[in-house]
Amino acid sequence: MSIKIDKKSGIIILKTKHTMYAMQMLYNKFPVHLYYGKISPKAPLEFHGELRSFSPYYEEYGFNYFPDTAKSEFAFFGNGDFRASALKLRDLTTGSDVTHFTFKNARKFSGRLDLSPLPFADKDDKTETLEITLTDDVTGCILKLYYTLFYETDVISRYFSLQNLGQGDVRIEKCMINCLDIPTQHLDLLRFYGGHVNERMCQRSPITQGNTSFFSRRGTSSHMYNPYFCLCEHKATEEKGNAYGFNLVYSGCFLNELETDQTGCVRVLSGLGSECFNYLLKTNETFISPEAVMTFSDKGVGQVSRNMHSFTRKHILPPTPKNLRPVVLNSWEAFFFDIDTDILTAFAKEAKKVGMDMVVMDDGWFGKRTDDRAGLGDWYANPDRFPNGLKQFVTDIKAEGINFGIWIEPEMVNPDSDLYRKHPDWILHSPNREPLPSRHQFVLDMINPAVVEYLKDSFKKTLGDIPIDYIKWDMNRHLSHAYSPYLPPERQGEVFYRYMLSVYELYDWFKKEFPNVFLENCSGGGGRYDLGMMKYSHQIWTSDNTTPTSRVFIQFGSTFGYPCSTMSCHVANHNHSAEDERLLDFGFRVALNGPLGYEFNILDVTDKAKESISKQIKEYRTYEKLIENGDFYRLLNPFETGGRYSYYFVNEDNSEILLTFLQNDGDKKKTPFKLKISRADKSAVYIDKISGQVFDGTSLKKGIVVNSSDQPHFAKMFYLVKQ
Repeated sequence: MSIKIDKKSGIIILKTKHTMYAMQMLYNKFPVHLYYGKISPKAPLEFHGELRSFSPYYEEYGFNYFPDTAKSEFAFFGNGDFRASALKLRDLTTGSDVTHFTFKNARKFSGRLDLSPLPFADKDDKTETLEITLTDDVTGCILKLYYTLFYETDVISRYFSLQNLGQGDVRIEKCMINCLDIPTQHLDLLRFYGGHVNERMCQRSPITQGNTSFFSRRGTSSHMYNPYFCLCEHKATEEKGNAYGFNLVYSGCFLNELETDQTGCVRVLSGLGSECFNYLLKTNETFISPEAVMTFSDKGVGQVSRNMHSFTRKHILPPTPKNLRPVVLNSWEAFFFDIDTDILTAFAKEAKKVGMDMVVMDDGWFGKRTDDRAGLGDWYANPDRFPNGLKQFVTDIKAEGINFGIWIEPEMVNPDSDLYRKHPDWILHSPNREPLPSRHQFVLDMINPAVVEYLKDSFKKTLGDIPIDYIKWDMNRHLSHAYSPYLPPERQGEVFYRYMLSVYELYDWFKKEFPNVFLENCSGGGGRYDLGMMKYSHQIWTSDNTTPTSRVFIQFGSTFGYPCSTMSCHVANHNHSAEDERLLDFGFRVALNGPLGYEFNILDVTDKAKESISKQIKEYRTYEKLIENGDFYRLLNPFETGGRYSYYFVNEDNSEILLTFLQNDGDKKKTPFKLKISRADKSAVYIDKISGQVFDGTSLKKGIVVNSSDQPHFAKMFYLVKQ
């Protein structure tokens, strides 16, 4: 039994495989938090109020409950809790923003609530959900808090519904979803910051007094801050210490907020925030929040990552078509916009020869798209480039024995396009203000149903009868002047949120219309690297930066919250690196952190380089399933070791281990590093299939010593197979 409700005491206990979460409906009225950690008979299951000066209180309960100091399950604005709040409502009848709900009942049920049209985690046969109903007699609103347990992965998800059954309208002015009060201030925050071509840089810093927040106001989860973050004890390592992981199943604007209060308690909040979200809730309307997820482990930051990896693989990612992730060759860095049937046919033939599974035709195939100033929105094949039509071209490509993929950017429009000339009002733009282009494009008003229907009709007409195997969906600018002419003035605060609902609707349509197509998400690289996008796309273009020395850092940060199977890792021909055997090999070894692909002009490289690429693809196939499904362990942090990164993948029964050591810069000292493989079976013997060396499991646990090279771009790998 994963959920236990004790009506007499008001205590509710949730259990996953290794964790326990406890709360209490104090005085049958106030939802207070008691415990979140490892399963333990010593877990504190008794609430203690803490009196502090200037803290409002309820006289009828004596000095045992103070909203300002109580650990709360869901914090409300304006009713005595002066800390950061999870929910703020404004009663539009009176203008009051005091928000207050009290407990009514609790129930549990198998499975989970369907959050459509939002993305949400899939249930399995062990999934259970707790529903807590709270009411507000003043506004007539009913708030239902949901806790869904994913038992095997030690993940708990949270979401809520808010129904207005009152006589007047209310406005949601702040919407947070995860709300957790952790009774300690001795924590570090791991967050992942950056920018375009520099995504998910890892920063670890102590949480201090006051408020810390990181967010996106860009209409996407963004390159600048990722919604995933981790909290851990100061002394926690990859494999030791208490740690918590938090994320959102959402792809738009978000707010993560941490506040240390006067008692030393750390309040953790994740959600939509208030700056880019408010929502008018009329009588008899219901709002359903996105889903937030959290996990805990007492076995370090690494186990928190593995919990999130397992959860994402089992409950978020769609099944892979044909059960095989394709090794793709993308045309962008080879030709940019200069493509035609002859060039791409030759490109495909050569890709087939070296063992690629698929060629992807990137930008430049539609409308009058000969540069980035025109054509977006006109989703028909350029007749000058495809004189016999797109269908005939794709059919001819596939006759060469290779699969075909195509690039699209549905959410955008160029001013120089047939679509914009016909519908200049179909963009997000604020009345009486000059719309600002970015990358020579505007954002379509996806909130307008006519826009979404136009896109569906266009893509069905252009791609519907073409045997494509892969779609790369890009999104190359953020949402400024986020005003929708389709919405009335009182609902303009809903633009960012409703925009994402429409994007999800279109993604869902693509999945249903092209059920056997492999879908890759991209937003200028990793600008939408989040669980919401992963619900629809099989993997994500990790970054537009394909330089291996940069990818070491980008890929390291990406592994904390997301499985490696989501991370497109391409080998690119930087400064003719394909002609340098050492650089080509280093790029390949770096790319083995996730699904493999290539990004250069295969027609221009030497026969020797092509032979090396062919060998790389065959080698990758040896490790592919281990990279896709194996447990992942980080060993060296490149931010702490001068660009040295080490990790390993291991399968469930520890019979296969893939260990990698990467080094960006030369090291004259040839520094030794002991790489400990904790998952090795100490009673077993392993053979490294790369070198032929034999290792016993005990030695692997103690560590393989790898010396840095005095040369830059050094990689060392071990493929250890139990005998």
